[in-house]
Amino acid sequence: MASIRKINCVWGIFFLSLIFVGESQVSKQFVQTRNTQFVFNGSTFVFIGFNSYWMMIVAASDKSQMPKVSNVFAQASAAGLKVCRTMAYYDGSNPLALQTSPGVYNEHVFQALDFVVSEARKYNVKLIMSLINNFKDLGGRFQYLQWAKDAGVQIMSDDDFYTNEVVRGYYKNHVKKVLTRVNTITKIAYQEDPTIMAWELINEPRSDFRNANLLHGWIEEMAPYVKSIDNKHLLSIGMEGFYGDDTPDRKQYNPGNYTVGTEFIKNHLVKEIDFTTIHAYPDNW
Repeated sequence: MASIRKINCVWGIFFLSLIFVGESQVSKQFVQTRNTQFVFNGSTFVFIGFNSYWMMIVAASDKSQMPKVSNVFAQASAAGLKVCRTMAYYDGSNPLALQTSPGVYNEHVFQALDFVVSEARKYNVKLIMSLINNFKDLGGRFQYLQWAKDAGVQIMSDDDFYTNEVVRGYYKNHVKKVLTRVNTITKIAYQEDPTIMAWELINEPRSDFRNANLLHGWIEEMAPYVKSIDNKHLLSIGMEGFYGDDTPDRKQYNPGNYTVGTEFIKNHLVKEIDFTTIHAYPDNW
């Protein structure tokens, strides 16, 4: 059985980050990993962070709401919170959606995301930015599948998100669009901005058929793709932390003793993945 060295780092009450893999020689201005630690400016980077998925949507909803984003970053900075996890996606026909159809983007919403990044920079808060949602909320992989169906692509199951060539192409196009985006406020491309600590492939990926091989193959394709565009930032998957059939002795530790089509250890051994995550919901699990 493969093993990974472990270290714990608490994220507020919702998010626990642990197990860092590998080391990079990227500039010290970017958060990197060294053995089992995060490092920044040559020193160990220990942090408490928070999860605020809503920032882009609020910033885009109305100019009068934009100070809410600034206030959160100001309060977080004052409290010593150094990292914020937020989303770089919203897919569908909603007026506040970022991607309204494959490859078509709402520039107003993109500028709202620019504002989020620029405000984080102003208050010295690092960002972890997720690139798509596993669930139907805010579009997610189900919206990608619907777009493919609307284009006449034969979709057999929701898990075709991981295997269908057209749908995988939609995802890659979105990755490239976000990573190469030049911020209209800071004039810095996202892929060059050290305000961003890491990218996250997908929020809480699961397989409807509990087929872990589907997700694993997708990670093996998408992680190198992200790094081919941006090798300066860290990359994580965005998993909840469930064990699968590859580690039957550990499945007993899964909440409810069930599996969701993920292999916590195997998935994070993909070499382009820099650190792992566990999402903890103590009130539910």
